[in-house]
Amino acid sequence: MSTVRLVAAATLIALFPHSAFAAELNGAALGAIWALPFAGILLSIALGPLLFPHVWEHHYGKFAAFWAVLTLAPLMATQGAGVAASAVAHTMLMEYVPFIILLFALFTCAGGILVRGNLHGSPAVNTGILAIGTVVASFIGTTGASMVLIRPLLRANDNRRYNVHTVVFFIFLVSNIGGSLTPLGDPPLFLGFLRGVDFFWTTKNIFPDTLFAAVILLALFYAMDSYFYRKEEGMPPQSDPTPDSRIGLEGTVNFALIGGIIAAILMSAYWKPGIVIPVPGAPLEIQNVARDVILIGIAIASLKITSRSLRERNGFSWGPIQEVAKLFAGIFIAMIPVLAMLKAGANGAFAPLVALVTGPDGRPNDAAYFWLTGGLSSFLDNAPTYLVFFELAGGNAQTLMTTGATTLAAISAGAVFMGANSYIGNAPNFMVYAIARHAGVNMPSFFGYMLWSGAILVPIFIAMTFLFFM
Repeated sequence: MSTVRLVAAATLIALFPHSAFAAELNGAALGAIWALPFAGILLSIALGPLLFPHVWEHHYGKFAAFWAVLTLAPLMATQGAGVAASAVAHTMLMEYVPFIILLFALFTCAGGILVRGNLHGSPAVNTGILAIGTVVASFIGTTGASMVLIRPLLRANDNRRYNVHTVVFFIFLVSNIGGSLTPLGDPPLFLGFLRGVDFFWTTKNIFPDTLFAAVILLALFYAMDSYFYRKEEGMPPQSDPTPDSRIGLEGTVNFALIGGIIAAILMSAYWKPGIVIPVPGAPLEIQNVARDVILIGIAIASLKITSRSLRERNGFSWGPIQEVAKLFAGIFIAMIPVLAMLKAGANGAFAPLVALVTGPDGRPNDAAYFWLTGGLSSFLDNAPTYLVFFELAGGNAQTLMTTGATTLAAISAGAVFMGANSYIGNAPNFMVYAIARHAGVNMPSFFGYMLWSGAILVPIFIAMTFLFFM
């Protein structure tokens, strides 16, 4: 068992020393009030960095812990320590820990890849960078692709008067839509993979949607950037703080390590020896434990092989992954009663939501799934939002991949694509925003950015609804 899972399992057993790790939580017996901690932590994440940034920066872990305790204490008091222990063990050991391990491995390897040198930020070059980022995002993650490519893009355009649109489209494509083709691309899809969705299912089923959105956005960007580029030609040239120089890559061994991450994920999907480690409340299949051990080993190898100076030049720090780990620990715990209520379907507190995404004939309304998943993913984190609607659609991966394929596609596309609608829809969005502002780009405000996304993305999503989900 991986060290992380072993420590987590020991902690859970220590927390519930007398519990029998009872049967799973009965969502039909829970009222809507149980969703308040989940709503609270998501609203804290959405509003904290905007309303009280200094406090949030230093105490976000305490906010996450507060909402987690506000979930666990009443759960233990009303449902019993055994039920609470089973629910926490299952959620943390089988979903949270592998989720964080994957992000940690991708973050570490991507942070060891440095693009040095500088290109001239012409429309063709900028469009090429966005296109490359859109493709690689599905293989090194939207966070990894964003961190590798945003600084080269900013350097290429630091002598351009009009460069805001370049960063906005980067967020649209590289930080969001490009991550839609594999579980490595965006956290919601990896959670789906952990729930049983095949590794290449999204590649086969979301590719037309991704191609449609990406081609339109790249064409629109090229036209817009060409307009601004021609407009700048008649103006006095600005000084270039980073003159054009030959492009090169350092830390390329990390590409091989990322290949190892992909291999480990595929191994866990196709190797099924039937061996289970009997951890109370969360029986762990050996292939998943082996995957996590390999991913941790790859991350350690990346740290050993890649020089510290390279990471420093790349602006690498552990802050982002630490924030994600702490916040998602609280999210996953606060989500426990919500997912249980959703599993109850029409018998649970979310019966009106079930009715909203179900047609008169009882069939799922794919358009409603697309817009509800996407609408919430625009302002709340898209990973837990994906899980909420995954459960609402039945929660059975085998059924959703076959007879419910269009519904699962709608949920997947909504979560990944519409995370681009605001700065807080997906973790890389705000990171790119902060890096661009630090580099001197006059980035739009929170609502200013939404004017961009509303004018550009929403019409594309409306067209997608009629093409793919009606």
